[in-house]
Amino acid sequence: MCFSASASFGAGIVLSVIGIATLRSVKQPAQIPFASLPLLFAVQQIAEGFLWLSFTNTNFEFLRTPSTYTFLFFAQVAWPAIVPTSILILKKPADRKLIPKLLAVIGGAIAVFLAYCLFTYDIEANAGGHHIAYKQDYPINLKRFGAVLYISATILPPFFFKQKSMLILGVTILISYAITAIFYQGYILSVWCFFSAIMSCIIYFIINEINKQQKHRLAARKFIR
Repeated sequence: MCFSASASFGAGIVLSVIGIATLRSVKQPAQIPFASLPLLFAVQQIAEGFLWLSFTNTNFEFLRTPSTYTFLFFAQVAWPAIVPTSILILKKPADRKLIPKLLAVIGGAIAVFLAYCLFTYDIEANAGGHHIAYKQDYPINLKRFGAVLYISATILPPFFFKQKSMLILGVTILISYAITAIFYQGYILSVWCFFSAIMSCIIYFIINEINKQQKHRLAARKFIR
């Protein structure tokens, strides 16, 4: 997590367990991208754990740059690309509406845009006050433009999926972002990870709820026949 190396590695272990359990619950290939999110959260947390070690132990200084880029790749490139797309393909093709499709396109576009920024402009990670601040030398207009599209791609998709647990996930993401933005300005990317375990648990329940609903539908069809 965002507070220390031990917290990050601990979060990585917990998220790995949740991620494996979620993937083991998968019943259809279309569920795999969404079910993989907790495990990807785990990789991100472990990367930040090594970043913490690079600040606290001189033997790990060589890991600072690769750990920084790995964490930011997940935070800024992977999530806007994977979140809206993975939610979209959970639906049957006939049930995929225009707005979720547009959000998936926006997510892919902002992922490409932020990947370009990540590897074009200077970035730097600094530890202080039990948090890590990621300094990114992007032009201010690019930051504002990217932030709007990023938020749209990562927060809005769950609200267009007609399932109570998915709505809970959307609300959790929205509230967690608001809390982080209000109370931890300058550390948003790092502190927002605090909520990844909660979101991962919800993802686990979403996959299982979808499977139960599909099982009940099949049972109902057999009963009607």
